[in-house]
Amino acid sequence: MEHWYSKSLGDGVWAPTARVEIENLFQPSFESAGMPNDMAVFMREEEGQLHCEWIAYFSPAAEQIAKAADARPCNRPARLGLSLLAGNEDCWSELFSDEGV
Repeated sequence: MEHWYSKSLGDGVWAPTARVEIENLFQPSFESAGMPNDMAVFMREEEGQLHCEWIAYFSPAAEQIAKAADARPCNRPARLGLSLLAGNEDCWSELFSDEGV
């Protein structure tokens, strides 16, 4: 089974900096791989212990980027509430075809 990966980006103050770092890691690998539809990073704001925090979710095809970002293996996230951080728009139907819109 291919794993998804997740990483906390911190709260609303820290998340923008972490997002830029992930985008900078992702883009060269994404382009050199031919910009595949199954390679993407998503994010969602979730309840943390004290505050809400942003979590990045890396698809299985983005495994090397996830590892470079020190992300941890996780289950595939539910589509509800996710936004695309990096990748192309066609990734939704590729990675979440069984969930609908």
